[in-house]
Amino acid sequence: MEILFIIDPPESLKEYKDSSIAMMRSAQAHGHAVWVCQQHDLHLWEGRVVAFATQAEVKPGADWFGETGARVRLLTDFSAVLMRKDPPVNQDYLAATHLLGLAEEHGARVFNRPAALRDWNEKLSIFRFPQFIAPTLVSARAELIDGFLDEHGDIIVKPLHAMGGQGVFRLAPADPNRNAIVETLTGCGSHAVMAQRYLPEIGEGDKRILLIGGEPVPYALARIPRPGETRGNLAAGGSARAQPLGERDEEIARAVGRVVQEAGLFLVGLDVIGECLTEVNVTSPTCFVEIAAQTGFDVADTFVTALENRLG
Repeated sequence: MEILFIIDPPESLKEYKDSSIAMMRSAQAHGHAVWVCQQHDLHLWEGRVVAFATQAEVKPGADWFGETGARVRLLTDFSAVLMRKDPPVNQDYLAATHLLGLAEEHGARVFNRPAALRDWNEKLSIFRFPQFIAPTLVSARAELIDGFLDEHGDIIVKPLHAMGGQGVFRLAPADPNRNAIVETLTGCGSHAVMAQRYLPEIGEGDKRILLIGGEPVPYALARIPRPGETRGNLAAGGSARAQPLGERDEEIARAVGRVVQEAGLFLVGLDVIGECLTEVNVTSPTCFVEIAAQTGFDVADTFVTALENRLG
């Protein structure tokens, strides 16, 4: 097979932890040709979607990226196209999903499905599963956020389109910066944000549960905040502990897995704190490398095998 990975600039990817690189390595080990491009390399040319793509040789070690050739190719030429561009989900990202959708109409096999990438906002999608979520408010209005804070006494507020813990704040009623934080996040009432009741179970980690083809990987990666920090995100300095799925984790994963599978979401990363689902990550779910290193369970190989089976 030939597989096209749409990624961030290769030089920005960290070889020792990046899940996209792990996928490429596994695909190459399975005998498949690996191609890469960036979001801005997609073009609509005479009614067909093409990519300025580079064939990659994925090498061991930090100097992982080698080029063996580059040319313009139809997306329908590839056995699979994997959209692995990190957020933010901005206008450029949305335009890329529309181009990928057109390619899909002509027969390209795109994972995750472009329409689902648009429809499944990583924060708002938890409302599809109300039985699993903590009290949550989405609003741009400061008075509603203030009322939610007064009701619950300890909350998390975060933007709807960021990643890696960016823009995440914990607020208490006595916080002298509460008004300034809400004004900054909402753009003085112009942008909706998410507010959630604070979950003290974050001390035991923000668990990343991976779904591949609707099926859960048997290990979660608990991302544990460093002392004095609320965010468990690895990008915010959290530490990582792989652990088997608990009973509640399995319940959430199975229920969400059935729905995302039908929506065309082949790879999904759930964030679970305690017993509550907090995010449904669909753009570029990660944690493959950490789970494999700590448990021996090769997530990337599982992913590539599942992709092969899906493609028939």
